[in-house]
Amino acid sequence: MGNVTDAGTETKRAGFRSKNRPTWCPGCGDFGVLGALDRALTQLGVAPHDVAIVAGIGCSSRFPFFMDTYGFHSAHGRGLAVATGLKAARPNLTVVATGGDGDALAIGGNHFFHTMRRNVDLTYILMDNQIYGMTKGQTAPTSRRGLKTKSTPRGNIEEPVNPAWAALTAGATFVAQGTSFDMNSLAEMLLAGLRHRGMSFVNVLSPCVTFHREADKQYFKDLSSPLPEGHDPTSYPAALRLLDESGDQHPLGIIYQERDGRAPYGDDVDALLDHPTNERAVLEQLLRRYF
Repeated sequence: MGNVTDAGTETKRAGFRSKNRPTWCPGCGDFGVLGALDRALTQLGVAPHDVAIVAGIGCSSRFPFFMDTYGFHSAHGRGLAVATGLKAARPNLTVVATGGDGDALAIGGNHFFHTMRRNVDLTYILMDNQIYGMTKGQTAPTSRRGLKTKSTPRGNIEEPVNPAWAALTAGATFVAQGTSFDMNSLAEMLLAGLRHRGMSFVNVLSPCVTFHREADKQYFKDLSSPLPEGHDPTSYPAALRLLDESGDQHPLGIIYQERDGRAPYGDDVDALLDHPTNERAVLEQLLRRYF
């Protein structure tokens, strides 16, 4: 839970990384995301037992094993549903959900939409490598049109999903986009998302060096650009216009952050439970109601 001196006083933590060695392929972009999240949580100043990381299935969903916090590895595409329930039952926790573009936008697309519109007070990190990496290289929802893969040998005929657009139009109140190879900027975005009260979504362009070698670091550099000078992240119309006019480019930075907006989903849950004063009261009321 932190470094402890002989006198029993806690000193500043060195980080949130666990002793489990990451099992990603050497050069995988997810290493950069892991480092950025570690840095952001350390700067946030929370204790490990006040943080929970929830994941679905996939390479990027292994995060709970590599962080020294509470963690839950859920079923494929169900990470956001579990994270929503956890945050509703334990509002004191800092809840982070992680997943890939397939886990989030294919099998988990329904949960993605509803978590955004509910404005659940959690941070969702989507590692976007535009391929199904864990299952060895099939077309994903974010794969470009024309891409030849094991599942599309004649080329992908579908238009790709824009994750930032999907989150923004579904109702997320914080939307940002970064890259795994610019860890400093990504850590700043994640810290801002963690501090935001409401649904925070961060899309991370994260190369898969094994099953999508075309989409390497240079590929994502060529397809991304910094936010235009003068962009107002507090303006919803400006955020919509930015993503609409970006075309195939991925703007990097905080695209939208709602100020003084609607209350997070958890506040409404508390109201339904007659404003319970503590976690035990929440659990007791739920047990009486449903069991």
